[in-house]
Amino acid sequence: MHSPAPAPGPTPSTAAATPLVAGIDVATAAVRVVCVDAHGTVLAEGRAALPEPVRDGGRSEQDATRWWPATAEALRQATSALPARGAEVSAVAVSATSGTLVPADAEGRPLGPALMYDDRRAADLNAEAQRLGADRWRALGLTVGPTAALGRAAWCARHAAGLPGTARLLHTPDLLGRHLTGAPVATDWSHALKTGYDPRAGEWPAETLDALGIPAHWLPPVQPPGTSVGTVCAEAAAETGLPVGCDVRLGMTDGCAGQLATGAVAPGQFVGVLGTTYVLKGVTRELVTDPAGALYSHRHPDGWWLPGGASNTGGEALAHRAAGQLSALDEAAAARGPASCVSYPLRREGERFPFVAGAARGFTLGTPADDADRHRADLEGVAFLERLALERVAALGVPVTAPLYAAGGGSRSPLWTRIRATVLGHPLRVAERAETAFGAALLAATGTLYPSLEKAAAAMTGEGRLVEPVPEEKAALDESYARFTEELATRGWL
Repeated sequence: MHSPAPAPGPTPSTAAATPLVAGIDVATAAVRVVCVDAHGTVLAEGRAALPEPVRDGGRSEQDATRWWPATAEALRQATSALPARGAEVSAVAVSATSGTLVPADAEGRPLGPALMYDDRRAADLNAEAQRLGADRWRALGLTVGPTAALGRAAWCARHAAGLPGTARLLHTPDLLGRHLTGAPVATDWSHALKTGYDPRAGEWPAETLDALGIPAHWLPPVQPPGTSVGTVCAEAAAETGLPVGCDVRLGMTDGCAGQLATGAVAPGQFVGVLGTTYVLKGVTRELVTDPAGALYSHRHPDGWWLPGGASNTGGEALAHRAAGQLSALDEAAAARGPASCVSYPLRREGERFPFVAGAARGFTLGTPADDADRHRADLEGVAFLERLALERVAALGVPVTAPLYAAGGGSRSPLWTRIRATVLGHPLRVAERAETAFGAALLAATGTLYPSLEKAAAAMTGEGRLVEPVPEEKAALDESYARFTEELATRGWL
């Protein structure tokens, strides 16, 4: 008697698929893609290079025709690396640099080079925009700076003689969304902020656009980040490996997406990003405006606010050190304890956060005993700036809950994170994957894998590594911090 043949296993079409989302980060030098499951595990990645921007005399341009081919290549790398069965991307979102614009035709084809986020050709037009919309910007707590995209939009309008009447201005994700869906898409209120969109009033600044000569039809409709704006079309599916019908959702700027990736997404949560410069970003229920202009806010996908400010120092404080020296210096500095001197390790002119002072210059109070002492003082100086930043935020009435999330290259130093925790007097939670592409994946998961961004972050970002203060060093660091702030005040910067 023969046993019955076993039932056939599920085929790829009937197997229960593992739900995945994809996040796309369009940075200056490359496009990066991550495919992430509902638990935050990165299952596949892809990367494709972009051409270096051409920078000359304040201008900064990039060949925007390369954005889509590079994005498609990075997506193909990632999707082809997924398991052959049981994994399919259900949603995708794009994050990019803030304020990068390109004029395009009705089909989304670039009509010239992209004007990059750091392009300064329209500084005079931005100054005019600041004057024209002064009341609006004051209510929003925003300054139209020299590199704002609003001035570049006005510059394009003044050089529009060769553009067709159907021309549009697209942010990087707008152009890529057009390719992914095969149709025009809305932009998100994060990428639109520096182009002049007012997320407080929920509108483009018509009076300022009219005065600057920017046609209203040039600018796209605006929706909250995480909004579904269409699905992947057959042509894009063939180029990328994404499935037809994959949900396309709006992302946020690279800085905002990086914040979300840390897990700091709910009111009271803040993250200190210690990269080349120090950036403090957080979440508040209400819009907070800073009379000094050191802090400004993006709008949170759920309608809350994302205040943030960026210092002119941070990891750059160690730029004079050879990379191979840092580990040995950290070890020596950890062994010697708190520095004997006080450092404000500003390596350039002027400060913008947590105080605004064009005359600010770095200084050292006292003479370092040795190189390890100098190194330790520099690490402490950045931690003092972080404490001052949090005190500035608190003075504006913003509640900050502990622990402070930590991200950026500097947060990989165990010594530096211990110093920061001790100076602040509470723990730091070092994020696992504080990456723009991962933040974009969280936005793709919002409304698809999870009903809210907060639930997506709780499930996908992980607990990170908790770094506690060192109690026996607290008194010495408090004393040095008092000397630090007294000197800033004496010099007229506070």
